[in-house]
Amino acid sequence: MRIMDRELRFAEHLGFGSSTQDPVREGELMYCNYCGKVIQDDANLCAYCGKRVEGVIARERLVRPRQNRKIAGVCAGLAEYFDLDATLIRIVWALCVVFGGVGALAYIVCWIVIPEEPLMLQAPPPAQDQPVKT
Repeated sequence: MRIMDRELRFAEHLGFGSSTQDPVREGELMYCNYCGKVIQDDANLCAYCGKRVEGVIARERLVRPRQNRKIAGVCAGLAEYFDLDATLIRIVWALCVVFGGVGALAYIVCWIVIPEEPLMLQAPPPAQDQPVKT
């Protein structure tokens, strides 16, 4: 049974399994889909390979995130969408601004065109049913 689980995880890693990239859970342990190592239950990134293990809305569509932004979140949004490091995107963008000159205009256009990530609010706790006195 263990060999089948490993083969299933390997097939999902290659894209033949489920279409979601949710981390694999077996009992109380959670495994990274990319490297197969045991990771913490509340981890967003794998400590071994650095890949994102929890689903994010920015992976499904290109949005400017509300956290991890420096100016408008354009570089952070592109980094989450393409699953790259945000610092790498920022360095490449800065080089385009300095050497190409078009980077600043492109950043402003992306700032306007790319929508902001929806505000995630916590659901209110369920109302306590109070008995009605008659």
